[in-house]
Amino acid sequence: MQAALGFATIALFLLLTMTRRVSVLVALVVLPVLAALAGGFAGELGGMVLDGLSKVAPTGIMIAFAVLYFSLMVDAGLFDPLIRGLLRTAQGDPLRITVATAVLTLCVALDGDGASTFLITVSALLPVYRKLGMSPLVLSGVVCLGAGVMNMVPWGGPTVRAMAALKLESSDVFTPVLPAMGLGIAWVLVAAWLIGRRERQRLGTIAVPGQEAVADEPVPTTATAPGAGPGAVRVTEPPRLWLTVFNLLLTVVLVVSLILEVMPLPVLFVLGFAVALLVNHPTWEQQQALLDKHAKNVVLVTTMIFAAGVLTGVLTGTGMIDEMAEALVSVIPDSLGGHLPVLVAVTGMPLSLVFTPDAYYFGVLPVLAETAHGFGTDPAEVARAAILGQMTTGFPLSPLTASTFILVGMSGVQLGEHQRFIFRWAFATTLVMTAGALVTGALSL
Repeated sequence: MQAALGFATIALFLLLTMTRRVSVLVALVVLPVLAALAGGFAGELGGMVLDGLSKVAPTGIMIAFAVLYFSLMVDAGLFDPLIRGLLRTAQGDPLRITVATAVLTLCVALDGDGASTFLITVSALLPVYRKLGMSPLVLSGVVCLGAGVMNMVPWGGPTVRAMAALKLESSDVFTPVLPAMGLGIAWVLVAAWLIGRRERQRLGTIAVPGQEAVADEPVPTTATAPGAGPGAVRVTEPPRLWLTVFNLLLTVVLVVSLILEVMPLPVLFVLGFAVALLVNHPTWEQQQALLDKHAKNVVLVTTMIFAAGVLTGVLTGTGMIDEMAEALVSVIPDSLGGHLPVLVAVTGMPLSLVFTPDAYYFGVLPVLAETAHGFGTDPAEVARAAILGQMTTGFPLSPLTASTFILVGMSGVQLGEHQRFIFRWAFATTLVMTAGALVTGALSL
């Protein structure tokens, strides 16, 4: 019953959000609560929800301050040179912008962290998309593809979990799928070109008004004269070079610290934002104005993350996740046992919509690996298959992954629209990498 209740909850969530019957936030909170009540867990509901909220709290804190940090940097003009360079290179061509989006994402995503990848790429590129009138779904979709493939790196979440769950080394799991990952990267660039070509056909090549001026002249900023009250005339002034240099150095230090995990990610963003705010906006009035300006964005993104904590907390606390895993394994017929790695690879991406990363890698994967071992298949092969789909091409689509809401929230798109737009491209990425793994011998048929 618990497994059926869990699958029904996820299916209803996807149906309601993709058809836009209710908002994602309402579905994330109401549906798991109703499922818990239907399953007889009313007395334990409060504790389960609180556990779920506690687990996503660090992510929520990180995102709140990360959104504020990058919003401040956008306002300060830190990304203006990148934006001007992209506009100059693209020459008003949506196809070139789309391919540049893929390249930038593949580079930034080397840190293996989806949250920071989404924050950096969307902050830098969304103004370009708006200037050219391009669909934000193209931005969220292409970033999704690039970040998904790069999430396979050994320090990324899927590979780390697979190695820990089955007690394997990177040489057992990641090294054999490197050629397949290379094919995945190539496919992302091809997909970006195809998506960009379609966007070019929709918009044509756009002559951006004042593009030459934007490319060659400094962008002015506005500031209120010291001591001026509300409604005072704002003075236009060019950005200060030393402040731009400081912001660039601070951002580089922050990104490097994130990659090296010098401190927990929430702590780094809290400290980084506090320093940036003090230097860029030294007065109380300026600081309050910036917080007021970006409060809406912070609330929109963080509420989604905490609402997702309700869903995962209930599914985990009620045992629905465990029962779903057992039910999934029990339906695999013996005739497919020898082909289990390929089956795991192909189904991994759709299953990312049903299972959290921890539930899949620590709950489902060990059972699948043991089952495969009984058919004479190396468990390491099952681990390789798992990282080809589950939480790599699937994680930027899953409502059970907090970073998904960073991507859609900052891009300004609905989760259901994002899923409909990019699902087939993401699934094709899994198929391309699976074919590459079969050809290179990382997986056996």
